[in-house]
Amino acid sequence: MLISALPRDASSAEERRLATLQAHALLDSEPEAEFDALVSLAAEMLDCPVAALTLADRDRFWVKSAIGPLPSQMPRNVAFCDQTIRSPDLMIVPDLTSDPRFAVNPFVTGEAGTRFYAGMPIRVPDLDGSPQAIGSLCVMDATPRSLSPAGERALRHLARLAEALIAARAVARRATAMAELSERQAEDLRAKDRTVRQVERLALIGSWRIRLGDQKAFWSEGVYRIHELSAGKPVTIDQGLSYYPPDSRAILRSTIEATARTGDPFDIELDFVTALGRHRRVRVMGEREMANGHPESLVGMFQDVTERHALEVQLRRNADTDALTLLSNRAAFDRTLETAIGEAGTNDRPLGLVLIDLDGFKLINDTLGHPAGDEVLRIVGTRLRTDWLKNCFVARLGGDEFGVIVQDPALLAQPESLRARIETLLTISITVDDLTMSCAGTVCVTLRPENCRTIRDFMHHADSRLYAAKRDRVGERRKGDRRKATR
Repeated sequence: MLISALPRDASSAEERRLATLQAHALLDSEPEAEFDALVSLAAEMLDCPVAALTLADRDRFWVKSAIGPLPSQMPRNVAFCDQTIRSPDLMIVPDLTSDPRFAVNPFVTGEAGTRFYAGMPIRVPDLDGSPQAIGSLCVMDATPRSLSPAGERALRHLARLAEALIAARAVARRATAMAELSERQAEDLRAKDRTVRQVERLALIGSWRIRLGDQKAFWSEGVYRIHELSAGKPVTIDQGLSYYPPDSRAILRSTIEATARTGDPFDIELDFVTALGRHRRVRVMGEREMANGHPESLVGMFQDVTERHALEVQLRRNADTDALTLLSNRAAFDRTLETAIGEAGTNDRPLGLVLIDLDGFKLINDTLGHPAGDEVLRIVGTRLRTDWLKNCFVARLGGDEFGVIVQDPALLAQPESLRARIETLLTISITVDDLTMSCAGTVCVTLRPENCRTIRDFMHHADSRLYAAKRDRVGERRKGDRRKATR
């Protein structure tokens, strides 16, 4: 797991904060271009010669990224940022020599001669979802000064971007852990790990602002890059929404309108189409800004999460798939059947359950070996994916047992014909070392009785009929064998 459980005796707020910091594996990590770019942007936007992203360890502040002359780490008792992480919001000290907390600080009295400091705490959620201040984004100058309201907003927004970068990094690490836990992904694990690392390095993120008065939208270069557009003039909300498919567009429009009206922040993921026609998945976060008591604008973050989303979809698909037959597995079958039973009861729709048991499979396995048995199961999987069953849900239930959920009224109108057609699909011969063996399937089609309201009831009813069908089939074979013997 990315974030390990907190120790039972770690009850203090500081221990929780340190545990959250350690869980993100940021301390003493290698330089990363995204954080360097963010700190450089802070220094440039706020016209400060020194800027840094710092992390608060137990007894030290470690500098993750910096512009200007700063040591790589410093004791907490001399770090200005130690006060920042205790602050609920932006901390600004126009003249450090006039503040008794910092007047005798060696960074003030020493060669650095630092006079101005502004810092914003960087917060990330712990296991309980409570924000923990793990560090700060700060700027410094050797001349006393302050920040304009626009500068204060910029530093707050850049701190949020830093939090988003850390969150993206955590998502990438979590995706790697998920991939490592999946046995069926073992063969291409290294490739997925490289993909995850690439997402972690690049972390495609941009910031945006919508002016509510004239509906103009202002994008950073990162937003233009994700849209595959050249950075240029501002766009309107409608122009920005045009890059989303209709369903996603409606969701985003209503979400933006709700935030502008209520002030509630949002964080959603949507489908997206770039200017070059590429289909992507993006994360959009935003909140409202007020001016003189009135809504003035919406500001937020825009992130390309396509690779992470695709990995999650693939992992979910693999978790529901039988690796040998490529059919759905028992867990997916149970969920689908439960939903189908509920819909059938509510909407009075027909529902059929086909259970299949392979006859002769064990003999093939014992005589020709497990590879031959596996090949038989693969053939069954291929045949049950036939076009005329494409609207049915087909699964391997385990061993040589298969199930088909049928909701097509046309197929259910003639259950005996359906049974015969499936039995025809399951007549299989396989040859190994000049020895040919065959197997077939006992197929039982069961329509849902009105009193079957649960998976257990329906499966028990269908199993009973399948076992009866197998007994009848065995009896018919024995009678045939006796007739052959008397002749």
